[in-house]
Order: sequence, then C-alpha cells, then structure tokens
Amino acid sequence: MNILLLGSGGREHAFAWKIVQSPDCSRLFVAPGNAGTAQIAQNVALSATDFQGIHQFILAESIDLVVVGPEEPLVKGLVDFLQSQPETAHLPVVGPSKLGATLEGSKDFSKRFMQRNGVPTAAYETFTADQIDAGLAYLEKQSLPIVLKADGLAAGKGVLICGSLEEAKSSLKEMLLEAKFGDASSKVVVEEFLTGIELSVFVATDGKSYKILPEAKDYKRIGEGDTGLNTGGMGAVSPVIFADSAFMQKVEEKIVKPTIAGLEKEKIDYKGFVFIGLMNNNGEPFVIEYNVRMGDPETEAVLPRIESDFVGLLKGIATGTLDQYELIISPNYSTTVVMVSGGYPGSYEKGFSISLPEKTDGSVVFHAGTALNPEGDLVNQGGRVLAITGFGSDLKGALENAYATVNHITWEKAYFRRDIGQDILKLM
Repeated sequence: MNILLLGSGGREHAFAWKIVQSPDCSRLFVAPGNAGTAQIAQNVALSATDFQGIHQFILAESIDLVVVGPEEPLVKGLVDFLQSQPETAHLPVVGPSKLGATLEGSKDFSKRFMQRNGVPTAAYETFTADQIDAGLAYLEKQSLPIVLKADGLAAGKGVLICGSLEEAKSSLKEMLLEAKFGDASSKVVVEEFLTGIELSVFVATDGKSYKILPEAKDYKRIGEGDTGLNTGGMGAVSPVIFADSAFMQKVEEKIVKPTIAGLEKEKIDYKGFVFIGLMNNNGEPFVIEYNVRMGDPETEAVLPRIESDFVGLLKGIATGTLDQYELIISPNYSTTVVMVSGGYPGSYEKGFSISLPEKTDGSVVFHAGTALNPEGDLVNQGGRVLAITGFGSDLKGALENAYATVNHITWEKAYFRRDIGQDILKLM
C-alpha cells in the first residue's frame, strides 16, 4: 500500500516508525513530517490542512490509505472533503468525519454526547457571553476548586482550574468577554473538579467494533513533582498499575461500549481513534475529555507495545473490518521522556544544533520539533523537540533505558523532567 500520513510531531514519527515495519507498506509519505520521519519515509511539503493539495497528492501518488495524525484537519472537515470528491470518495481514511471530530472540537458537544449516552463525567453547565450573569451566579453555588474549559480548540491551553471564587469569576469574564482564548472561549464549560489519578485510554474503532489499545499515564506539567505550567506533555508511561483488569473492565462497560454505541446510534461517521482522558476516582472511571486522535506523547509509549501488524489495524479501522483484526499487546513496559527547548511552554529559541548518540540500546528516539538547517545539521524547531522511549520487562528497566539515551543527547538550553514514572515506581 502507498500510505499518506498527515502531521509533523512525535506522534507522527511514532506512527511512521510503526507503519514502515509492516510488510503491507510499500511507500510512506508524511506531510509535512519532521527530520525524524525524513529518515524512514518521504516528507512532503504540504500542510495537514491544505485540503486541495492533499487531494491532488493522493491522486498523483496513487495513495491507498490516508492516516490523519492531528486534530485540526479532522475538526476542519478533511474526511468530509475527501468523501465529497469523486476520485477520493471511497478512499480508506483513518480519522472521523467533521461531526465526529466535534467530540474534541467542542467541549459542550462532547459533554452533551456523554450525557445522552450515559457516560460518567463531571457535572457541568455551559455559558456564552450573553449569559455571563447566569455564569457568575452558577459559580457562587459550586464547590471549589472549579474547572473552566474553553469550548473550542485552544492548543491544550484552554483549561483553567480555579482555586477561589474570585479567580473563577475573573477567569470566566476574561474568557467570555475578553476572548482570552479567541473564538475557542466564545462558549465556556464550567465543570465540577474531579479528584483521583488521571490516565489515558485509547480506542481504535471502525464505527461499530472497537479494540482497546494499551493505556498510558502522561505528565503535563513542566516542572518536576507536577509543578509549573501545563505543557503538551513531558513524558508518558505504559502500562499503569492503577489501571488493573478490574478497573479496565469498568472502563470498557461504562465508557467504551456506550461511547461506540452512541456514535452508531447517532449516525456519526467515525473511523479512527478515540482518546479518552479518564479520572480513576476511588476505582470508578469518569471521562474528563474525548480527543479524536492519539495523544502525544502517549503514542510514543503505546505504539511500541503493539506487537501485531499496525497497518492491519489501520486498514481495519478505515475499511470497517476491525472485528477481523487480532490485536496483540506486549506485557513489557514503555516509558517516554520528552526533551524540550529551554523556556517552553513560554518563548524559546530555535536553531540550536542537536547532538544524538550513535547507539540507543533499549530505546528509540522520536522526533517532534526538529528540522535540518541549510548546512544539514539537526536543530530544534519547536517547543517539544524529542521524545525518547525506553523499553523494559519492568518499569525501572524501561526508565533506565530511556534516561540512558536522554543523558547522551545535547543542545543548548535543552530541558527535560528527571522524575517521569517515579510516582508509579513508589506505588509498586
């Protein structure tokens, strides 16, 4: 198969790494890709949201399967666009329709979907600018802390946890009246704060059947001990011990099954991945959010644990034959440590030369925000630059392998957390 993968981050490098291992992959193109994908596939200078360019490329290169990595092209309706074109109407695509992608594109839509389909989630109300007085009055009746979420896509920054009523009120005004997150906060979901341990559960679905992929825990804060600003993710661990078989059985029965049944019942065209952000609250699962793609950096920890043919999984999703696919998962551990540009998630400098080790025993280096400069040197190009995944038969060994490689990678002002997985090690 000729496969086109859309995206440019660590998630997409992990996808590419897995796809090219399959005997079913003839040629892999990545648009736009990064310096890591360029080593194993052919990068294409196309934005993931250039629908016309993507359509033309599919025809020119006889693409047999399209895999959409990030959420933005899905929320903007790439799948619907390709289905509307006669030449690509029946092309297998891994990714939901625009309506399906609204599960991530609108927090209010996803909360109402959960409510309709009996999926356990935090209590909430949604407010717009002309409902500001009702929103402020609602806040006065809620217990603290309270969560405010911009309804639309806000690049992972649209969620605020407010510890005081004063903070909550001023934040709600900033979001609704001053467009703190632009159009994304034209609606704000005010949500009950859930306590417990967070984890990410990933489900592959063809809209009817599903496969539950390995779960993971990610680390969102920039600072060690989960302190400081939220980021796109500083590391991940898979599997996690607080997601035992009894808990995962509850997740399947109470969340996965009603979610997939709801998609089918509401006639939402959904062939892709559902990322379910969960809270384990005293052994009971509650959904924090849906995303309509694989998470990053969890993908870099999850995909290496899939032992069965990955292109077979993607084909099953896109062609409605997922029930015929046998998913085989390794019992081993994968741990991912993200290396970022100094200053991230604030402002940071780009263009520093990166030095990589020649050997990476027991680990793999996934590129995220990397590029080659005019001299052909590898340089940092984004905030999150590299994701180093270590493997091991136990968590300690996997972490040792990841950090052994991290400690041999250098560039000016590079930063990483040294405590990824340590909280789980203490529980073991």
